[in-house]
Amino acid sequence: MTFKAIDLFAGAGGFTLSALEAGVDVLAAIEFDKAAAETYRKNFTNNNRYDLKVDMRVGPEEGDINAVEPAELRESLKLKEGELDLILGGPPCQGFSSHRFKNAGVDDPRNKLLLRYFEFVKEFQPKAFLVENVAGLLWKRHEEYLDKFLNLAKAANYNIKFCDILNAKDYGVPQNRKRVFIYGIRKDLDSETITFPPNPTHFSPVSGKLPVWRPASSIFEKIPKTLFQEFWEDYFSVKTKLTKEQAFKFLSELEYGKEIREKDVCNVHMQPTKEMILRFEDTPLNGSREDAGEKHRLKCHSNGYKGHKDVYGRIFIHAPSNTITTGCNNPSKGRFVHPWKNHGITLRHAARLQSFPDWFNFYGSSTEQARQVGNAVPPQLGAALIREVCDRLN
Repeated sequence: MTFKAIDLFAGAGGFTLSALEAGVDVLAAIEFDKAAAETYRKNFTNNNRYDLKVDMRVGPEEGDINAVEPAELRESLKLKEGELDLILGGPPCQGFSSHRFKNAGVDDPRNKLLLRYFEFVKEFQPKAFLVENVAGLLWKRHEEYLDKFLNLAKAANYNIKFCDILNAKDYGVPQNRKRVFIYGIRKDLDSETITFPPNPTHFSPVSGKLPVWRPASSIFEKIPKTLFQEFWEDYFSVKTKLTKEQAFKFLSELEYGKEIREKDVCNVHMQPTKEMILRFEDTPLNGSREDAGEKHRLKCHSNGYKGHKDVYGRIFIHAPSNTITTGCNNPSKGRFVHPWKNHGITLRHAARLQSFPDWFNFYGSSTEQARQVGNAVPPQLGAALIREVCDRLN
């Protein structure tokens, strides 16, 4: 049995790729952003990897979800109510972002798109739906929108099986990424045996369970042995109880990835100024802007200032990376400096940390590309969740 899904707020296609990897056909996708729409088209309709015949409502002219009538879309797909298996989607999350202070975002019009999502659920009456959003959705200030959504689901005869935070690193993604997922199933298909989420597949190194969380090293080329001494002096001798011999052995056994092809269109990074290069040179391995010498430390980050410690920081090589955000192409936005080279991570590095395969390319300006990567559902996580949903429906 082949399951069928539609992807609302599709972005560059993280959830679509998740579904395809889980063996689910994607019948339709809606996305407003022009650059993300180009990325979606080129990866899913202009290559031969998938026999994908998708009703694409993408781009500013046709991808405005407020202008797409749910009934028209359902009829165009020749589906009766209840025939669709799954609706996916990650409504724009800026209004729910935890980076917004105090009550900022409470009245953000983008919050209402969470409720627009449910109008499609109500029309299609799918067997199940899966929503992804930032952890801030669960904050008290956004309770009104979340409660409305959950009440609409119950009124439409859906049981909410899960509404909580999952971390991508628990499912093999080399990134510490916490996001809210809401999983609902139609009441006539529910039973006590249906559970969610799937059990984690990767575990903390101190848990004694295997396999452990995948480190950021897994997406970079192999660490040059000539840097082991520097890693020892800068970090492991200070921050851990490992002996030098143990640290060297640990570094030599870290998982690593393939070198990025020179012609890879995503093998690009922000070109640093001379001053930034000096600052990077002065930032120890595994260090952040706090660890840079006072000479090259930003003035606003001096004199005891403790906020935003990770900006201009190097990616931790031995642990899952920090969250890949829409600013992942800019070292001033977080710990996005290459582990040992004196520039920011490339767009391909960021995509790998999100678990995108190297054949998946992003299009638009560098800012637009970074936004697409940072907003995406990690395909490896999404596929694990969708497989669980389909297995339970079976």
